[in-house]
Amino acid sequence: MIDTLDPGTYVVAVSGGVDSVSLLHVLAQQPHLSLIVAHFDHGIRPDSRADREHVQLLASNWGLPFVYDEVHLGPATSEEAARKARYTFLERVRQASRAQAIITAHHQDDVLETAIHNMRRGTGRRGLTSLASHGPLHRPLLQVPKWKIIDYALEHKLDWHEDSTNADTRYARNYIRHNIVKKLNYEQRAQLLKLIQATLQLNTEIEQLLINQLHVQPAPNRLARHWFIMLPHAVAKEALAQWLRQNGIRSYDKPTLERLVIAGKTALPGKIVDVNGEYQLLVEKSILALKHRDR
Repeated sequence: MIDTLDPGTYVVAVSGGVDSVSLLHVLAQQPHLSLIVAHFDHGIRPDSRADREHVQLLASNWGLPFVYDEVHLGPATSEEAARKARYTFLERVRQASRAQAIITAHHQDDVLETAIHNMRRGTGRRGLTSLASHGPLHRPLLQVPKWKIIDYALEHKLDWHEDSTNADTRYARNYIRHNIVKKLNYEQRAQLLKLIQATLQLNTEIEQLLINQLHVQPAPNRLARHWFIMLPHAVAKEALAQWLRQNGIRSYDKPTLERLVIAGKTALPGKIVDVNGEYQLLVEKSILALKHRDR
């Protein structure tokens, strides 16, 4: 169902659902892999303890080490807050175990759901292709549709727990899953996947061009202001966003990006603009510079 991974240690995120249980079963058949089963209990559902106990039992039956963390986010927690808490835990486990990567069970249907969800949110070109493997995060099922995962689980008589909130269409992703993705016919699904793949290729080319331009700037944390001013506004936003990412800054929103671009183009020398709680943008006559707030 997936390509063979390089030998090494991996943290496998297992919720207890059919996707992650099937993925763990596939990986456990590969003797060259050392697996750590990681489960995160968000504390959103009253029955979530049963999921943890089920995953723990699976890990024990398959002779795999098990780690978990439990928080109490509450039922009103946003999907984004839950996601951030989960990945913070997974990265902590990866670093503690010196594992090569984290493996998650996101699949082809998740790719479609994420693209549609991000289009609705207006996240732009990157939102269409945000669900991918990158860095120490592997998603080996992205080419596998949900029905194939279910068929695999049934064929191998796997036991899984269904998240009781998956049917609640008050959650945006669930609404998209049940009312859009599941209703796509074969041709519509193929067309959307083709669009996502084409956008991924385009994004790769755009970002390479931006990186090349940023490499000839005065320093990693400095931009030539005249060059920046001469960029069309939309291109300036793309360039500034890439510059921020290359400097490790990801916690900003669209209004902040717009404000920074306008300041970079029009502010008087000496102006200091907040980027986030840690960084500021210093506007000088000939350069734009990123600086820590306390420096």
